[in-house]
Amino acid sequence: MGKVSVTTDRCKACHLCIANCPKEAISPSGKVNSKGYEYIVVDDEKCVGCGSCYQMCPDYVFEILE
Repeated sequence: MGKVSVTTDRCKACHLCIANCPKEAISPSGKVNSKGYEYIVVDDEKCVGCGSCYQMCPDYVFEILE
């Protein structure tokens, strides 16, 4: 399993990734992207690279790096 890369400008704050992360490694950032949405952040310490966020995200915010 790999690391997760986040493209914050694609995030529309739907929070599907937060609801589906089995390790609770994803949370709102408290910051707003260029489109006016509060984007998410991934805690690298908790993330195991399972890809749940990647599969759930309708906006292709995540990339799984090996």
